[in-house]
Amino acid sequence: MVASVVSLASSFIAVTSPSYSSSFLSKLRSAPSLRLSFTVSPLCSRRGRHMAHTFARATLGLTQISPAFEAPKLTLATKEIDVTEWKGDLLAVGVTEKDLAKDQNSTFENPILKKLDSHLGGVLAEVSTEEDFTGKSGQSTVVRLPGLGSKRVGLFGLGQSATSTAAFKGLGEAAAAAAKTAQASDIAIVLASSEGITAKSCTASAIASGAVLGIYEDNRYKSESKKPALKSVDILGLGTGPELEKKLKYAQDVASGIIFGKELVNSPANVLTPGKLAEEASNIASLYSDVLSAKILNEEQCKDLKMGSYLAVAAASANPPHFIHLTYKPPGGTAKLKLALVGKGLTFDSGGYNIKTGPGCSIELMKFDMGGSAAVLGAAKAIGQIKPSGVEVHFIVAACENMISGTGMRPGDIVTASNGKTIEVNNTDAEGRLTLADALVYACNQGVDKIVDLATLTGACIVALGPSIAGVFTPSDDLAKEVFAASEISGEKFWRMPMEESYWETMKSGVADMVNTGGRQGGAISAALFLKQFVDEKVQWMHIDMAGPVWSDKKRAATGFAVSTLVEWVLKNSS
Repeated sequence: MVASVVSLASSFIAVTSPSYSSSFLSKLRSAPSLRLSFTVSPLCSRRGRHMAHTFARATLGLTQISPAFEAPKLTLATKEIDVTEWKGDLLAVGVTEKDLAKDQNSTFENPILKKLDSHLGGVLAEVSTEEDFTGKSGQSTVVRLPGLGSKRVGLFGLGQSATSTAAFKGLGEAAAAAAKTAQASDIAIVLASSEGITAKSCTASAIASGAVLGIYEDNRYKSESKKPALKSVDILGLGTGPELEKKLKYAQDVASGIIFGKELVNSPANVLTPGKLAEEASNIASLYSDVLSAKILNEEQCKDLKMGSYLAVAAASANPPHFIHLTYKPPGGTAKLKLALVGKGLTFDSGGYNIKTGPGCSIELMKFDMGGSAAVLGAAKAIGQIKPSGVEVHFIVAACENMISGTGMRPGDIVTASNGKTIEVNNTDAEGRLTLADALVYACNQGVDKIVDLATLTGACIVALGPSIAGVFTPSDDLAKEVFAASEISGEKFWRMPMEESYWETMKSGVADMVNTGGRQGGAISAALFLKQFVDEKVQWMHIDMAGPVWSDKKRAATGFAVSTLVEWVLKNSS
């Protein structure tokens, strides 16, 4: 391939310009109600309007951000007013199955629904019956009706009960989706019943997060895109005040990290090369330079650190590897704990000489093989804004591509990791663990107390847990409790898998310390056992296989999975 080598300096300066942050920017206004206004900005320079790596631009499609793309702007507010007095385009009511109970006169027993329906002459009760709306999770019905300040009223099912973050986030997303369909500019979201809700501020935060994520669409690579009409979201009946203000700000920060992670995964491999991923990481550190710093190691520096396992994977690609290390240090104090988040960063995985072929190989989706790094960098972006105290966090990504060429790693090669252990490569398509090996050694050398690594590592984990649940592997019960407690707050799904030591027999080599992949059976477990060989025994460690939930086949786009959980976990470890 003929490549045009151009200096990255000018594009890097553009990316790090503070005039167009890719984060949400919030501004509190002095008003009777809490109001947050922020912009969802694209993962790129809005002046340069491109992300294309300079090595790829000359030969790989000249892909750039559509000139028509504009980031949506959304204002959030919390209000304590009667639902019948609210004026706007769509009033979205979250209802449980219990909320829809009616008396002998077919009148709603729930006070809010009863009041609404009395203003509408019983139309809501009639529609819910005719459309067999029972309040099940995922159900919704929206009607355009006169009689209220709102032009439309929608009922959105929450299931038998609504107490989880996932349920409230889902309500926000569903309301935002209905707003898109109706081209609504202003919506309000209210719960028919708040029974069982002990933390109303957390509930409002989850609804707000869902609305922000629900309205966002990644249209950066479309020649034409429809601008979202939604401008404001009011959350009714859950209070106002400092605590809620703090929670909404937190939701805003985490949502910015999730969207950043989505944009990274969605970006094609001819745009998001290892070098570009490193630029985006450096940009995060530049945006939050008061707490974040960046160190990007080039190939020669990685050789000096004896990262033979990582560099073997990168050897075939025309795009050089970039080893990314961001460090978060809390403002105004020392850290009592040091954490590391390590993400697999394969910006494209062809499989190497064991090339991905045949139905179901999903080679066309292998841009998402850097989903672990997207989660890690998304969390870095959020944490840079939240600024938790008492904890130091290292964000580590060994970024590269797994390609095919005469310089590439071959099946049967023996590579040496930075801790001196040797690996016989019996499958070049089991490359992610080879990059993680050196990244984990590097993380341990930072003197961290705990490590969580994330990777789209095995198809075996998808077979075991399906597309929505990530597999968790750890020898530490305490660390498992911490991460699962964080996931309860985030609403993301994880399942702990066994670390069956007897399966290590399948990973033994006759000529090296180990092979890089065992048999088909228990493949996700043997992969985790492989990674364990590169972690110091004194360090608490967890491996998360997120091959399933990184991508939504339904939406044909990234999910932003794990960002919320990682941020919650870091906060749980802060003072």
